[in-house]
Amino acid sequence: QVQLVESGGGLVQAGGSLRLSCAASGRTFSLYVMGWFRQAPGQEREFVAAIDLSGDSTYYADSMKGRFTISRDKAKVTMYLQMNSLKPEDTAVYYCAAARNLGYLPSVTYDYWGQGTQVTVSS
Repeated sequence: QVQLVESGGGLVQAGGSLRLSCAASGRTFSLYVMGWFRQAPGQEREFVAAIDLSGDSTYYADSMKGRFTISRDKAKVTMYLQMNSLKPEDTAVYYCAAARNLGYLPSVTYDYWGQGTQVTVSS
C-alpha cells in the first residue's frame, strides 16, 4: 500500500505563489509515475502535471505550462508543485496521485490518491 499526503495549500492573492508538497509512504519502491490533479467546484477533475520517477521527465497540461513546475526529492520521497503567477481560476482542491505502472505520461492510470489540499486564489 502507498499513502500520499498533500500539504502547502492555502489562500493567496492573484499573482502570488505557492508550493505544494506530496509526501509518499509505504511501498514507494513500486511507483513509477507521480502527478498532480485539481478539481474546482462544479468541475471535473483536471490533470495538472506528471513526473516520471525513472527518468524525471515531466508533462504539463497546456494551461499550466510556464507557471507551474513539478519536481521531486527522491531521498525524501516527496513530490512538489511550484505554482507561480496564480490566477483566480487556479482555485481548486489539488490532489497528489501515484501510479504503479509506466506509460505515456498523459495517459497514465493512477493507483493511489491523496486527500487533497485546498488552493484559493483571490482577485
